[in-house]
Amino acid sequence: MLMALLVAGSIVMIVPLVWMLSTSFDWSARLEIGFPPRFWPEEPSLKNYQAAFTNVPMLKYIFNSLVVGAGVIVVSVISALLSGYALSKIRFRGSNLVLVMALSTIMIPFEMTMIPQFLLFSKLHLTDSYVAFYLPALNYAFGTFLAKAFFDQLPSSLREAGVIDGAHEFTVFGKIYFPLCTPVVATLVILLFLGVWNDLLWPLLVLKSASKFTIQLGLAMFTYNSGINRFPSIIMAATMVSLVPVILVYLFLQRYIIESIALTGIKQ
Repeated sequence: MLMALLVAGSIVMIVPLVWMLSTSFDWSARLEIGFPPRFWPEEPSLKNYQAAFTNVPMLKYIFNSLVVGAGVIVVSVISALLSGYALSKIRFRGSNLVLVMALSTIMIPFEMTMIPQFLLFSKLHLTDSYVAFYLPALNYAFGTFLAKAFFDQLPSSLREAGVIDGAHEFTVFGKIYFPLCTPVVATLVILLFLGVWNDLLWPLLVLKSASKFTIQLGLAMFTYNSGINRFPSIIMAATMVSLVPVILVYLFLQRYIIESIALTGIKQ
């Protein structure tokens, strides 16, 4: 029964992807998608992909998304690891309150804080800049929670031995604990990368210059550019191109994600 449900769920998720891939190679679907849906292109061609790269600067948008993603990942992972280490190993007074307050921010939908956050960055003249992505990344509450759960599994005797030998707290973290954090770092990297790569709302608010648009804004231009570029198969081709980095990152890091989930016992 469980296997049947898993197979049915897999089919539900895979069929739209296969249809999108087939349509992206179907030149006959450039003006209108045929019905019923076809899973093999009627007129196989690479023209849709050529059109996707010639109509808008796809490579520029992909590069911009990589720049935004790399910055957010670096800031968020460092913040999450340091805060998770402090909450797990140092155990200062009020640490539980700090953890509860950090976790409470997860309960607040982004849509509720979006406008105040945008007004704040606008007053600070930080809109139309990637700094508007990097500063909010300092508060990555879910990463803090995940990192704390991971550090809880590591023995505190390692820190005690380092402190007795006269090592500074940052030395203990950097030379003893950080090399053991590969699984949780891999998990944070892929979760952050997927979140940043697929984000449309925040880039739409803060980015004004077309030269700084991310890949999701570039895809939106295909659809909403005064209705001129509504070519379904070309949109499918551009979307498939945007999925390539996500698939590569997942394939490269999937082993570490499974290890991290097994170690922390967290399911998301």
